[in-house]
Amino acid sequence: MRAIWKGAVSFGLVNVPVRLYSATENHDVQFRQVHREDGGRIRYKRTCSIDGEEVAYDDIAKGYETEDGDMVILTDEDFKDLPSKSSKEINVEKFVPTEQIDPMLLDKSYYLEPDKSATKPYVLLREALESEGRMAVVTVSIRTRMTMAVLRVRDGVIVMQTMLWPDEIRSPDFAHVEEAGEATDKEMAMAKLLIEQLAGDFEADDYEDDYAIALQALVKAKVEGGEVKAPAAEAEESGEVVDLLAALAKSVEKAKASRGEAPSKPAASSDSSDDKPVKKTAAKKTTAKKSAAKKTTTKTTAKKATKKAS
Repeated sequence: MRAIWKGAVSFGLVNVPVRLYSATENHDVQFRQVHREDGGRIRYKRTCSIDGEEVAYDDIAKGYETEDGDMVILTDEDFKDLPSKSSKEINVEKFVPTEQIDPMLLDKSYYLEPDKSATKPYVLLREALESEGRMAVVTVSIRTRMTMAVLRVRDGVIVMQTMLWPDEIRSPDFAHVEEAGEATDKEMAMAKLLIEQLAGDFEADDYEDDYAIALQALVKAKVEGGEVKAPAAEAEESGEVVDLLAALAKSVEKAKASRGEAPSKPAASSDSSDDKPVKKTAAKKTTAKKSAAKKTTTKTTAKKATKKAS
């Protein structure tokens, strides 16, 4: 595993340097949207819902939509004024009985590993939590935002679990449940009998994700059967370059116009169609002159040879 955060657990005058590791990983099967015909990946562009234009990443801001549907645009400067902390300390606020922590409040889990020099105080904290049957309620800053968490012991290792804020837990509103009334004694006896029949100890290894296993077997069979597509290399899009050059040229002309300057004349291209006929004509005239000169030289040489012979 790779540590994602380094800091220290602080309680009283005790400071325990630790490293933070993600304690869980998601094994959900991830799919990609592809073209059915050739297996090419489907790309999505960031477009504006108002003008339909594609928006560059640098032009994207965070927006908060109000209850009325209005949009409040927030800038980086706005976020600088919000309370944030980058402390590297896991500060113990209090030690509470384990049963007082509602499991609904628990969020992400992390393993805490002590530095070699802090093994003794780490073990001391672990043993104290286990012997007293308590959890440590702490505050910690991960990625600049302060959050609540608890420290508990699992398999001899201190685990930190971040917590949701109380207002993030929804209140159930099921009035019809209360209207059903209480169960009769006979119904309760049958329910208890059913629970006794199915009673047992929980063993996590008794359960497995049969969907993921079956899906992996399906994919493996298709690969072994040659049912795979190797997408062709994506063609380079030259249109964006042309559009960029056109946009730059347009911007230059717009800037000149704002300064009252005359628009630039298009520069003559060395291989333009207007130049080609001129070059060809000039080439033909030069060739003709050379041919005529060559013929004249040949005739003169022949005359001299005839006179000499006579």
